[in-house]
Amino acid sequence: MSIATPSDKTIAFIIKPFLFITCLVPLAWLVWGAMNDTMGANPVETMTRETGEWVLRLLLITLAITPARKILHCPWLIKFRRMLGLFVFFYAVIHFLTYVWFDQFFDWLEILKDIKKRPFITLGFVGFILLIPLALTSTKKMMRRLGKRWAKLHKLVYVIAVLGVLHFVLLVKADYEQPIIYGVILLALLSHRYFYQTSK
Repeated sequence: MSIATPSDKTIAFIIKPFLFITCLVPLAWLVWGAMNDTMGANPVETMTRETGEWVLRLLLITLAITPARKILHCPWLIKFRRMLGLFVFFYAVIHFLTYVWFDQFFDWLEILKDIKKRPFITLGFVGFILLIPLALTSTKKMMRRLGKRWAKLHKLVYVIAVLGVLHFVLLVKADYEQPIIYGVILLALLSHRYFYQTSK
């Protein structure tokens, strides 16, 4: 007698709510820290750093979905990519608002000066701007409407990832361990994509 195995759709349906809640945990931790005054001497810096790192982490996880589903033979993993991508944008918005609101107090003149003066701010700003059209076109309706142009547009995610790693590298002043780890992971993902494309 054969044992029935759950379908890809069932597996994704079961896992998706847990993944959604997991993606909200970093925000919950930051909110709890802000309410209980456990974010150190400079809460704004902590908030900016943590949200920025979660943007990068979730972005790399999103990029890892495609190679992971091919290597592990788990096609249902693709069902999580859009949700993870939207969480990348969600944390990027919080990261951006933390800088604009709590760091610069909506002083747009100073913000523009900062963008021009500090390269890591420039790269971060460009990366955030490029994320906006990806978030706006993430729905199935927009995929159908744009057709082949959708895939071309969403290749910008690799540019955004490079900008994110460079943003982090230029931000840190002494300890480069984390940016290097993210850079190595991104290089591995880009290499996999390159060799997969050339092997077709």
